[in-house]
Amino acid sequence: MRLHVADHPLIAHKLTVLRDVRTPSPIFRQLTEELVTLLAYEATRDIRTESVEIDTPVAHTTGTALAEPRPIVVPILRAGLGMLEGMTRLLPTAEVGFLGLQRNEETLEAITYANRLPDDLTGRQCFVIDPMLATGGTLVSSIEYLFERGARDVICVTLLAAPEGLRTVQDAIGDRADVTIVTAAVDDHLNEKGYIIPGLGDAGDRLYGVVD
Repeated sequence: MRLHVADHPLIAHKLTVLRDVRTPSPIFRQLTEELVTLLAYEATRDIRTESVEIDTPVAHTTGTALAEPRPIVVPILRAGLGMLEGMTRLLPTAEVGFLGLQRNEETLEAITYANRLPDDLTGRQCFVIDPMLATGGTLVSSIEYLFERGARDVICVTLLAAPEGLRTVQDAIGDRADVTIVTAAVDDHLNEKGYIIPGLGDAGDRLYGVVD
């Protein structure tokens, strides 16, 4: 597993506004999209490409295009949906799949309740998007789900990560496949409820409001 913490003043600025409890949901959603686009730039640094021959208005030349098969973006429902627009803005030709996992608030384990993914992901670069890497259970379950379908190149994009969650992913995944985590920051720790400290609260609730 590789970890990439995106070090950029615009990322730090937008993350600070996201953390602020006074930031309303509309601004939170807008800044999340903008921040994810910046993170996507870092996450796609090693995206697969191929050479193509093209004609400009004045000459013939060799350029670069995204290689087949197309990458797939996998938002983790529901909070990951708030990151989708920012990701596809940079990767408009990517295929989009969906994976629904919910954390049991007592055991902190992830439970899969929905998926919309191709049966065969062999040779596909998979970009998993989820705002928070807290305990790591949801991300590990997501990665294992992709592994079962043949994926071996998984890039996970998160707004924040906790050291405990990073250790969980490292212990579970190891070097079995090519897994990279791209995040805006690694925070201090998890509290007794499994929330990232200082964090930014419940990303899903701040994106869409509280659902009873």
